[in-house]
Amino acid sequence: MYSLSNSNSTMTHPNLFLVPHAVHRNDAVPSTLGLDLNIAALNIHRENMFLDDPEDFSITIVGDTLYSWAGTFEDMELSPEVIRALYLNMGYRRPSKIQAITLPMILTPPYKDLVAQAHNGTGKTTCFGLGMLGRIDPNLKAPQALCICPTRELAIQILELLQRMGMYTGIKIECAVPSLTANSTPVRDRAPVTAHIVIGTSGTVHKLMSYKKLGVSRLKVLVFDEADHMLAEDGFRDDSLRIKKEIDKFSPHCQVLLFSATFNEMITKFIPRVMKDHNKLFLKKEELSLEAVKQYKVYCADELTKIDIKTKIFELGANIGQRIIFVRSRNSAKMLHEELVGDGYSVTTIHGALSVEDRDKIVKEFKGGLTRVLISTDLLARGFDQQQVNCVVNYDLPIKRGTSEPDYELYLHRCGRAGRFWSKGSVFNLLCLDTDKLVMEKIEHYYNIQVPEVKISEQAFEGALKAAGLL
Repeated sequence: MYSLSNSNSTMTHPNLFLVPHAVHRNDAVPSTLGLDLNIAALNIHRENMFLDDPEDFSITIVGDTLYSWAGTFEDMELSPEVIRALYLNMGYRRPSKIQAITLPMILTPPYKDLVAQAHNGTGKTTCFGLGMLGRIDPNLKAPQALCICPTRELAIQILELLQRMGMYTGIKIECAVPSLTANSTPVRDRAPVTAHIVIGTSGTVHKLMSYKKLGVSRLKVLVFDEADHMLAEDGFRDDSLRIKKEIDKFSPHCQVLLFSATFNEMITKFIPRVMKDHNKLFLKKEELSLEAVKQYKVYCADELTKIDIKTKIFELGANIGQRIIFVRSRNSAKMLHEELVGDGYSVTTIHGALSVEDRDKIVKEFKGGLTRVLISTDLLARGFDQQQVNCVVNYDLPIKRGTSEPDYELYLHRCGRAGRFWSKGSVFNLLCLDTDKLVMEKIEHYYNIQVPEVKISEQAFEGALKAAGLL
């Protein structure tokens, strides 16, 4: 039994902090008037399979509420407008396992809190996106759902996904991220937010709330995407807790949803501070490593060898799709960019020191396929979704800040930029120093995997890409 509010929607972007995105305007949103919403007439072909194995999950249900897995989107009693958008705009055919399990939990009264973990690229954003769309009363002109995430790139990506899913409804959606221009209206002078759904970074959302521009008295759903990072002591915990405390004052029954591909033990212990009795869905630890992505390690004599390996992968992979190269620092990103451009390769680079205009332009060009190779710090390690990416290169292995210990969760997130929705992908880990080798050994031990070595030769790299199904 599921309870869901029908939605009827438009989407807007005001000035400051709520950033306009060129293609998303009110007058560009199709009207539902005259729209044929006969879902049966769409003649959807569905394969009888799930993208995740149900045995991969450890599920804990609190209370006596009964939930049934949803085999189709129609089983979730979503509005015809939303279902039509899922089939026509999104190209979906049936829910992934994470969607089939969690959406009934999210949308069934009494709307219990939920912690949900699933592989990268299996549809977590769609889970909480539909969860938010399904709880909105379009006649109530006030924020009813709020999603907090770590970066502007991820916030804009979620915004665009929700706009596609809500295209035929009447729900207004806004994105709360830092302004693109210095002469924008100061936040204290802007009009209060009236959008039904707000998606934003924690600092910007907290600032809007501090100036009484984002009311939360009607809030029904609060989502923390990349929740382990949002609640981490070295992440965005302070702002996240301030936001949650303010919501507790005015909307004590607001449903809280935590989504991520990774939850370490420290974060798991911290979760009760932000949630009441909550349902839990966790992947078993041995199931965390992505099977569809072939991981390799390459031993390099020095930094010059690492750069030389990049060129070999570029040349062999010229026809296999897009590639992301992850580095540890902005200086490494700049250095590598200069080396590769100097060798005649066309690459773009993104990191947090760039202006927001440049960051938006780089992401837009990469998502549009105008560029094929992107050098990135961990700015794009989490949540960044580009299905054409099928090769990730860890130029520097991820380590925890101020230590030489592996960042296990970040490694998994980086790998997850390839192989979205179980498509084929490859990851090349470049190991130079003895510390690199030790970090890689610890990662293999943690995930109980054996990462094969690839020798430095064109034949070996070609064989690795073939084994990954990319050649």
